[in-house]
Amino acid sequence: MKKRGIIYLLMLILVGLLFYAFKIEPKRIVRHHYVLGKKNEQKPLRIVQLSDIHIKKDYTSDQLEKIVAKVNDEQPDIIVFTGDLFDNYAKYGPAEAVTSALGNLSAPLGKFAVWGNHDYGGAASRVYPEILAAADFQLLENSGTTITLANQKSLYIAGLDDSLLGNASISAALQERQSDYTIVLTHEPDTADHLIDQDIQLVLAGHSHGGQIRIPFFSIKNTLAKNYEKGFYHLANDTTLYVNSGLGTTKISARFRVPPEIAIFDLYL
Repeated sequence: MKKRGIIYLLMLILVGLLFYAFKIEPKRIVRHHYVLGKKNEQKPLRIVQLSDIHIKKDYTSDQLEKIVAKVNDEQPDIIVFTGDLFDNYAKYGPAEAVTSALGNLSAPLGKFAVWGNHDYGGAASRVYPEILAAADFQLLENSGTTITLANQKSLYIAGLDDSLLGNASISAALQERQSDYTIVLTHEPDTADHLIDQDIQLVLAGHSHGGQIRIPFFSIKNTLAKNYEKGFYHLANDTTLYVNSGLGTTKISARFRVPPEIAIFDLYL
């Protein structure tokens, strides 16, 4: 009887863990706050990064509306999205509700996005630019924009095309740059290895989902997310990389020990 009781207990624990991984953690959005640069008398620039939303049957625009509310509560100056809006647009479009939700995100200095690999697949490439434009996002496709701040410092935000299914060009993305601080948005984090000699202060990426399911001796490794998986990495030449764990899921609709993430950066220039 004792042995049978242990087996029942282990089965109950397993069922509980599976329920948590599939039904609870994927909706347990966490907000991570970080300070970049040296604090001074100036008000910091607040940048919010979103990544890997992966709209699909079990991650709908209703969930996206909850994300929008949490982001707007943070009163960001700038919002960036580092790719993968739909998991498979051909299966989970159309996008009216998604466009409306993204349009409700508020950032006075601009909203910027780049391509992810899923934004090319599933017929999404035809509609992704239109969705972003309708939601007041600027799609940075091997291009950048300069933002002049109240203290007359300048910030350059560049975005790379997707490194898997697009045609990423670092030189094109940086050719207009004249700034005090440079941020590069890229979907795949391993691309950062090609950015460390470009006088770039911050690289923001996604794609890895932080491993999505983290148990001992196992995690999911995506192509071009094998070297850098989650959080901060301090690279050569004073380049910092941050890999966002993302908001949605792909392949398997579960997360374990990697809750959906909104990253908030207070940047002092």
